[in-house]
Amino acid sequence: QVQLVESGGGLVQPGGSLRLSCAASGSIFSINFMGWYRQAPGQQRELVAGIFTSGGVTNYADSVKGRFTIFRDNAKNTLYLQMNSLKPEDTAVYYCNVAGSLPPYDYWGQGTQVTVSS
Repeated sequence: QVQLVESGGGLVQPGGSLRLSCAASGSIFSINFMGWYRQAPGQQRELVAGIFTSGGVTNYADSVKGRFTIFRDNAKNTLYLQMNSLKPEDTAVYYCNVAGSLPPYDYWGQGTQVTVSS
C-alpha cells in the first residue's frame, strides 16, 4: 500500500520561506510525474510545480516561477517544494501527487496547510 505523507506547512509572514516534504512509503514503480498542487478556499486545485521523471523536466505555475523550487531525494523517497518570498495569495492546502503507469495510478497525499499572513 502506497502512502504519501506531506509535512512542513504552517504559518509564515509575507516574504518568508517554507519547505514542504512528501515522503512516500511502499513500492512505487514506473513513475511518470511527481508534483505539488494547491487548493485555496473556493478555488479549484491547481498545479504548482511538477517533475517529469523522463528527463527530469520541471514545470511551474507562472505565479510561482522564480520563487518555488521542486526537487526530490530518491534515496529518501521524498519530494520537496522549497517556497521562498511567500505571498498571502500562496495561502492554500498543498498536496503532493505521484502518477505513473503499468498499470496506471495516481496517488495523493492528505495535504498540508500553508498560511501566509502578517
